[in-house]
Amino acid sequence: MSLETPLLHVQDLCARYGDAQVLDGVNLDIYAGELVALVGSNGAGKTTLLRALSGLIPISGGQIVFNGAPLAGRSSDQIFRAGLTQLPEGRQLFDRMTVEDNLLMGANLRKDKGAIAADLERIYALLPRLRERRRQLAGTMSGGEQQMCAMARALMAAPRLLMVDEMSLGLAPVVVLQLMETLQQVRESGITVLLVEQDINIALEHADRGYVLETGRVVLEGQARALLDNPEIQKAYLGV
Repeated sequence: MSLETPLLHVQDLCARYGDAQVLDGVNLDIYAGELVALVGSNGAGKTTLLRALSGLIPISGGQIVFNGAPLAGRSSDQIFRAGLTQLPEGRQLFDRMTVEDNLLMGANLRKDKGAIAADLERIYALLPRLRERRRQLAGTMSGGEQQMCAMARALMAAPRLLMVDEMSLGLAPVVVLQLMETLQQVRESGITVLLVEQDINIALEHADRGYVLETGRVVLEGQARALLDNPEIQKAYLGV
């Protein structure tokens, strides 16, 4: 057991939609510098967990501690400013704005103009396709390019923890692989990553550790490779 304090600590977290209990006592820890996968089938509660962590829905029990501070009672804006940023499912770009304007929207709460300009250059170095497309309207790009743009916009917020929701959805396998390699580079740059995925194979192949969520509860956790080799996972999710 690690003696290090986790960057994100979630304990006994519960959340509801109306009368429906969606999260039922979720526990997880994420340490600085990790890429952690949260996997599970559709309807397991993965997106609900991200929305609860981001302050977009209220929690009905438990606690969330980020960077040593409890998040209970804090607004989504305050949580965002603290460095917890979500890359949402479906990209949600401003289609009629240019790529570069979309990226700058990610930094709209920052005041450090010099650092913003430096981060923009770093992102263009990381994703050179976006530099080529910087004057193009975001809505006219391919799905993979739009996902790159959405990732870059989230990175422009200068997050400490980037939460990525269903990045592979609707994309060709070769594009997903490129995006996963980019996410590895993001982690190597010092940004901690929580990757939420229905595609268990791609997620666990690239993560350090993983959690398996079923009907609002964590049912398995461990090193990603061990989870991928787990007969229960192979039978339930990989068809082995």
